[in-house]
Amino acid sequence: MRREVRRTIYHLVLWLIALLFFMPVLWIVLAAFKTKGDLLAVPVKWAFVPTLDNFADLVRRHDFFSSLENSFLISAAAVVVALAVAFLAAYCFSRFKPGATNFLMFILLSIRMVPASAAVVPIFLMYTALGWKDTFLGVMLFYAMFSIPFSVWILKGFIDGISPRYDETGLVNGGSRLHVMFRVVLPQVRPGLIAAFIFNLIFVWNEFLFNFIIGGKVTTMVPVSLVTGSFAQGGVDWEFVASLASVYLVPPVVAIYFFQKYLLVGMTFGTVRGEV
Repeated sequence: MRREVRRTIYHLVLWLIALLFFMPVLWIVLAAFKTKGDLLAVPVKWAFVPTLDNFADLVRRHDFFSSLENSFLISAAAVVVALAVAFLAAYCFSRFKPGATNFLMFILLSIRMVPASAAVVPIFLMYTALGWKDTFLGVMLFYAMFSIPFSVWILKGFIDGISPRYDETGLVNGGSRLHVMFRVVLPQVRPGLIAAFIFNLIFVWNEFLFNFIIGGKVTTMVPVSLVTGSFAQGGVDWEFVASLASVYLVPPVVAIYFFQKYLLVGMTFGTVRGEV
């Protein structure tokens, strides 16, 4: 009986914490369906007549669809390129074990530890000198570069868990190294690929600073549009912020919902796989 009571209390606490963290999301979603008067009302109005005018005004903005399309294309392309490079690197680190592998892996991951503000100036100067600023290829390659280290760590953990006997069997039976990599090993690291894809997609999807600095009108993504378009008539256009943020929440929430079981193995770099 005590165990059941403690379990119930534990679950209630978890639900309470989850709801507290969800409150800002709930507020922004509800605000997207409010008029300006209801949105700015004090105290907060939980009972109101919903309206779709905010979404209609959002769709009529000239840069809405272009920025949303850029977010989808740049995010997907960058992560796919990063996964292709990361898989090859992870296979090399796992199977051939070059000298100072652990140090190289640390150097790779340390790229993600560098504060964005410390790297933005040299990257801006490099992109300006090379003529890559505000180009789809340049912005996509930048995000791919930042997505590769974390992907390598995740995929190496998965490949380490696959017995080298699979490789040896494939090679003995006449398969080439590429055949072993892509027909034998790759299908077995699918959970790792999905986990790396989701984590990096969320990072690129939400990134603001570098898209604002090295991007432009051609490659503007939604986070930049959200900031640059949030001021109107001398104040914050909360209806625009709420409606655009609500639309922007949908793709990552849907992706996380359908692939949530892969996120645990991604966070543990492939060491926990019971759910997949």
